[in-house]
Amino acid sequence: MSCTAGSRGWSLIVEQSEVLRVARLARLKLADSEVDSYARQLTDILQYVEQLEEVQTDGVEPMAHPGGVTNVLRDDVVTESLPVAEALANAPRSDGRYFVVPAILDAG
Repeated sequence: MSCTAGSRGWSLIVEQSEVLRVARLARLKLADSEVDSYARQLTDILQYVEQLEEVQTDGVEPMAHPGGVTNVLRDDVVTESLPVAEALANAPRSDGRYFVVPAILDAG
């Protein structure tokens, strides 16, 4: 990300290299045109967040949702699940029917 001076101060700009890095981490393949498009979209989002940071919110109570929404749950419905082979198709490592991930907890 780089910063540039603008009429409202400094603005963040997402560079193509950052989009490619995030895509690699997320294991996404992007076309060249998508990289440019996503860089512009992410820059627009960050600039919008900069605008939101300027909004005066003193005295405004935090809320989880701006409306009076009630949680309505649907009935559970049994459906076919994703086939194991398809679920594991993009996994970097698998063993039979399982994903293989690095250990993060001490075995002892």
